[in-house]
Amino acid sequence: MKNSKKTLILKPGRDRSVLGRHPWIFSGAVDRVEGHPESGESVLVRDASGLALGWAAFSPASSIRARMWNLNPAETVDKDYFENRIRQAIERRRAVVPPGETDAVRLVHAESDGLPGLVVDRYADVLVVQILTAGAEFWREIITDSLAKLTGTQVIVERSDVDVRQLEGLAARTGVLRGQTPGPVEIQENGLRFQVDVVNGQKTGFYIDQRRNRQRVGALAAGRKVLNCFCYTGGFSVYALAHEAKSVVSVDSSGEALAMGRRHVALNGLLPEKAEWIEGDVFKVLRTMRDEGRSFDMVILDPPKFAPTAAQAERAAHGYKDINLLGFKLLRPGGILATFSCSGGISAELFQKIVAGAALDAGVDARIVQTLTQGADHPVALSFPEGAYLKGLIVQV
Repeated sequence: MKNSKKTLILKPGRDRSVLGRHPWIFSGAVDRVEGHPESGESVLVRDASGLALGWAAFSPASSIRARMWNLNPAETVDKDYFENRIRQAIERRRAVVPPGETDAVRLVHAESDGLPGLVVDRYADVLVVQILTAGAEFWREIITDSLAKLTGTQVIVERSDVDVRQLEGLAARTGVLRGQTPGPVEIQENGLRFQVDVVNGQKTGFYIDQRRNRQRVGALAAGRKVLNCFCYTGGFSVYALAHEAKSVVSVDSSGEALAMGRRHVALNGLLPEKAEWIEGDVFKVLRTMRDEGRSFDMVILDPPKFAPTAAQAERAAHGYKDINLLGFKLLRPGGILATFSCSGGISAELFQKIVAGAALDAGVDARIVQTLTQGADHPVALSFPEGAYLKGLIVQV
């Protein structure tokens, strides 16, 4: 499909973010749209003087009215365009993920790879795709064909079951786009084995953005009694046990996730008697532990996304404050807190302030010994700081 002649014209002075290579155009920056583009269709973006700036995907239902595909009005957005962008993204991973480190890699990281609304994770021989915006939805078949061609993968699963699609006027959507429905997919990560439910698991099945953080936290767990909260299928727990932690208590609200965690312990030949699994609301479980006087040498906090957007940051800050306060209260002197936020609405600066406030309220003297972030296969474009969503602190009391 050739680029249409449909056009989005910006208000005077509202072209600075586009010229700064930020991909989002908010509705308030738009003067008018000409040609009646359909949802997801490519529109030529012009400044108030009529100068063509590049092509964007039109999203009439979203406050982000358009997302830039490129800054080259002469570049056609078509099949070759997507194939080239996806190929470039895959090649970038080869440069930053050492051979043998893992066979579970994020191949496409949306805006940071110049493909707004498209997330692609590879688990061994299976691809999992999230199509999050109107523009990516418009090019769904072209994207799927390109992925199959470039990776040689026979199975492609769609997990477009996230709330952000509602903001784009899109219904949640899941299913198998290519091949047969897979069972649990076994992956390896830093010499450890995990099984991933790509059809029903959280996110795309596994938190591959935490790969190097698991390695670091696991090494620090050696010889310690560890509490792993929001453990999901036990990624941090397995690393801690593999690094000879004295014991690991893992807490999550999902019985199915905990069952998978137990299987991961067995799969890696680790001692099951060192692992305790608790199903329940993490906040309630930690309050009970506090009241019972339990304590640990390391507490890991990796909660789900409390604040997807900045508008929800204030409410989410209370949740992060509470959970970190409980974490500090359960730590012995000299203990380590490994705490994370994957909320895009919580900045790294705000997260540090929240953790500092929790330490103050807990009455502990604490210091940051390391900051952590998402893996190198989740890059952050310098022009798109919103891509830096994962924040982590290793704090010693």
